[in-house]
Amino acid sequence: MIHHISISASNPLHVAEVLAELLDGCAAPFPPHPGSYMALALDEHGTLIEVYPAGTELLPGTDSEQATFSTNAFAYSFGAVHAAISVPVSQEKIQEVAQREGWRSLHCSRDGLFEVIELWIENTMMIELLPPSIACQYLEFVQPENLKQMLSAVAVPA
Repeated sequence: MIHHISISASNPLHVAEVLAELLDGCAAPFPPHPGSYMALALDEHGTLIEVYPAGTELLPGTDSEQATFSTNAFAYSFGAVHAAISVPVSQEKIQEVAQREGWRSLHCSRDGLFEVIELWIENTMMIELLPPSIACQYLEFVQPENLKQMLSAVAVPA
């Protein structure tokens, strides 16, 4: 189970507040890194999203040191990292929030297997939101027996 993810944003506090609204939770400072915030779902899984200032990078420590924060002034705005997140709010609420923020939002079918709502945070990072009305499709798709059946039909390159 993934309990938290970390992303970066131009306006970390605002993004954390918007994500907290979609999680039906709250936003709070993230003390280990100044200028960072987190959106907490306050659920039984400990779900949270850390939001760092744009350009923040995590670097491995040396020897017994833990990871450290660094800033890359030339960080690229787009990337492959994204997450599918179940949220307690409706599709209509997601679209309302996206419109209010000026962020791209699109209800999509992923090859007819399940549906998601793409939400583009600050129009640079995509997260796939699963409101209650469509979360069941995704959860059905990722059941072990369904994934095994799908994988048996997919040729894996040697």
